[in-house]
Amino acid sequence: MSDKRKQSLYFPEKYLEEIRAESLRQDRSMSWVVQKAWEIARDTVKQFPAANDFLPDDADSEE
Repeated sequence: MSDKRKQSLYFPEKYLEEIRAESLRQDRSMSWVVQKAWEIARDTVKQFPAANDFLPDDADSEE
């Protein structure tokens, strides 16, 4: 059994239009399209630096 928890996600209108069009093309739900896109993109997204990687070091800010 899969874990199905409801979660709200907010996308720009253009993204929603593209996801909707793709879901109609594939005769799948928008949720399915987003889940498959995440499965494909997961490894690439994990390579992005974390937001905290860009914060100045505490030692550098004491000068």
